[in-house]
Amino acid sequence: VQLQASGGGLVQAGGSLRLSCAASGRTNVMGWFRQAPGQEREFVVAMRRSDRNTVYADSVKGRYTISRDNAKNTMYLQMNSLKPEDTAVYYCAAATRLNLIVGAMRRDDLYDLWGQGTQVTVSS
Repeated sequence: VQLQASGGGLVQAGGSLRLSCAASGRTNVMGWFRQAPGQEREFVVAMRRSDRNTVYADSVKGRYTISRDNAKNTMYLQMNSLKPEDTAVYYCAAATRLNLIVGAMRRDDLYDLWGQGTQVTVSS
């Protein structure tokens, strides 16, 4: 299984972007992580396929919305009210071997597939 991410770009603060991540096969949990320059990779959001249980980072709650089209094995991230601090390379990730419990969905070490990063830049 492979992941293909798309949809990054440059937007002004307050604007919106939509990211997509297409998987070539079935996944259990799909999520997004991001890494800003000079910072560690951080969890953004993840959704479990079986029950669509979703976990958001506090920093994006209320602004970002994750969705999945299981028939297409594709995940979407709608990002609204973007802030300059949202600027980062966004990575989609998938757990294919484990069906993660909610408490584990923030752990990047439990995701076995990673897509290429897509740059999101928010100007002030």
